[in-house]
Amino acid sequence: MAYELEKRLVIGIASSALFDLAEADVVFREKGEEAYRAYQEQHLDDTLGKGVAFPFIRRLLSLNDLSPEDPLAEVIVLSRNDPDTGLRVMRSIQSHGLPISRAIFMQGRSPYHFMPALNMSLFLSANEDDVREAVSLGLPAGRVLGLAAIDGEGGQDLRIAFDFDGVLADDASEQVYQTDGIEGFRSHETMNAATPHDAGPLRDFLASVNRLQQREEEQRAKDPDYKIRVHVSLVTARNAPAHERAVRSLKGWGVTVNDAFFLGGIDKSTIMGVLKPHIFFDDQVGHLVGTARSTPSVHVPFGKINERDDSASAEAHQ
Repeated sequence: MAYELEKRLVIGIASSALFDLAEADVVFREKGEEAYRAYQEQHLDDTLGKGVAFPFIRRLLSLNDLSPEDPLAEVIVLSRNDPDTGLRVMRSIQSHGLPISRAIFMQGRSPYHFMPALNMSLFLSANEDDVREAVSLGLPAGRVLGLAAIDGEGGQDLRIAFDFDGVLADDASEQVYQTDGIEGFRSHETMNAATPHDAGPLRDFLASVNRLQQREEEQRAKDPDYKIRVHVSLVTARNAPAHERAVRSLKGWGVTVNDAFFLGGIDKSTIMGVLKPHIFFDDQVGHLVGTARSTPSVHVPFGKINERDDSASAEAHQ
C-alpha cells in the first residue's frame, strides 16, 4: 500500500536549513564543484552540525509519538546535492537520530517544484534564489537566517511564532500602509475590520499545526497528565485598532494562535528574547535583523515590499 501524505503535515527541508554547511559551502564557492565532491567524500563520516531549523524539525517530528503507527508529521529532504554528495546529509540525519528517511537530490537544480506533489505546506532553505522562486509560484517557502541553532534544552516542546501581514495574511494592508502611511492604514483596517484578509503563504501551514494541536488536546482528554507541547504565537507590528481585523481574520479562516503580541512598532527581538520560539516567520528582513541574532528566524519573501526590496535583501545577507 502506498504511503499517503494527504493527512499529514509535510515539510520540505534543504540540507542548508537543517545542518551547518558553512565549511562545505566555502569549499564549493572558492574551489568549485569537484573540490566540493572530494571534500564531502573525505568527510563522509563526520556528522554535520545542527543548522538554523534543526530544533524546529526535531521537536516537530517528536510529536509522532502521539501516533507511532500513522505519523502526524513528515519531513522530506529537498536538496540541490546529487545522491553522492547527499550521502553525508543522510548519514548525519541518522547520527542525530532524526526520523527522516525520504529525500530528493537534484544535482544543482531547484527541488521546490516537487512541493505540490508531496503535499508540502512549507519548504525551508538557506538558498535565497530557491525560496524566492518558490514563493513567486505561490508555494509556501522561507529562507532561514542567522547562526546555527543551539538545541541544548533537550525538551520536546515546540514554540512557533508568526508575523501576520505577508505571512499568514496577504500583503494588501501592508501596501495601504506603504502608500497612505500609518493613519491611512489604521483607517482602512478599522473600516474593514469585519472582512477577513485573503490568506497569505503560511496560512495553510498554521492550519496544519492547529491539527497537531487538536491531536494533543485529544491526547490530554484521554490522559490528564499529558503536557501540551505545541505553542503558537502571533507577533505583529499591528496595534489597536488594526489588531481587530487580524483577530477576526484568524477566526474567519478557522485557525487559532495561543498568544498574540500587538507591538505597534516595538522591536520584535525584545519579545523573542523572552518568548524563545524555536522558529519565527516574518516577511520583512528589517524585522529579522535583530531576531536572527538569538532566534531561529525565517524570511518569507512575499508581496510587493519584497519585490521592491529584492536587491537590498540579497545584499544585506551576503
